Amino acid sequence: MPMVPAAPTPPPRLADVLASCLASALGAPNRLDLPAVRHAVVVLVDGLGAANLRQAAGHARYLSTRFTKRAVITGVFPATTAVGLGSLCTGVDPGQHGLVGYRVLDAANDRVVNQLSGWDDGMVPTVWQPLPTVFERAVAAGVPAYAVGPHRFADSGLSQALLRGAQYVPARSIADRFARASELIASTERALVYVYVPELDMAGHARGWESDRWIGELETLDAEIAAFARTLPSSTGALVTADHGILDVAAEKQVLFDTAPELIANVRHVGGDPRCLYLYIEPDAPHGAVDSLARSWRDLEGHRARVFTRDEAVADGLFGETTDAARSRIGDVVVSARAQIAYYDSRDPNVSARQMIGQHGAFTDDEMRVPCIRLGAFER
Repeated sequence: MPMVPAAPTPPPRLADVLASCLASALGAPNRLDLPAVRHAVVVLVDGLGAANLRQAAGHARYLSTRFTKRAVITGVFPATTAVGLGSLCTGVDPGQHGLVGYRVLDAANDRVVNQLSGWDDGMVPTVWQPLPTVFERAVAAGVPAYAVGPHRFADSGLSQALLRGAQYVPARSIADRFARASELIASTERALVYVYVPELDMAGHARGWESDRWIGELETLDAEIAAFARTLPSSTGALVTADHGILDVAAEKQVLFDTAPELIANVRHVGGDPRCLYLYIEPDAPHGAVDSLARSWRDLEGHRARVFTRDEAVADGLFGETTDAARSRIGDVVVSARAQIAYYDSRDPNVSARQMIGQHGAFTDDEMRVPCIRLGAFER
């Protein structure tokens, strides 16, 4: 009887990181092949892509010495924070947890909502993201879970959607957060600890990832991680990863897409990110309006963007297996930048958004490939 070749093992991805750490703390097999530990720590550095770390290696000497070929994993699409944290904290694809973009359609209320910071009474976290989090699974299995981050995120809608089950431990600075993590390790017999570092992403958006400010934040992070790693007990492992990478887009590379009438024909709402637009069609648009809009975008912008209809994006597996709820939030037409550009709607009264330099969201390696660096017991 002929041997049937085994199916290839899919490469590791962001959704595997926290789930593998929980399995490690339980002494169970896991996707990242992490050894059994008493304490597992995940450090999520917002906006530190693999390409960013590689190009700025001289400013992150501790991390760069551990940044091997196997220390790169695949993030999510769209490459944006709400989506990446969604997959990290639930262990599933965006199409399952439902956080499928930065700004998405809330069809029940005919509006576009900000899934990062725009939560209100119309977005109930346990309804919008109903799946159990990795933290809830940890507590159910007898492993205490903690999330260490800035105070302002303690009770946010996104935290309620994704950090459920974890005890939130507020800490002001990067150094304070690692100090709190060390205290949690010392004061518990077993735990899953998550540390969130938003400073690089904030600096990147404001000044660009090649700016002195971003480089300074990277140097601070590298020094704090080095100090933290030196204190880890032999039974503690840590992973340093990110939700997405970032690239700089000059003001002259901004594209005001609404100035071409065919690119907004029958469009009721615009969502997504400047590098990954979601275009939502009028409900009473004529038959074929979606295909017509996608065709217009391909004709005018296909040389510098990938254009999908929602059906094409879902069929191509860009969001993984996709629920009906998640599907309703994806644009009828999805425009993912390939060139180093950003798409803006000049009709939007929020002109401050166009001051942003660092950008992310699209289906490029610079935005979707992130580090996953092993420290402590996970290095061995």
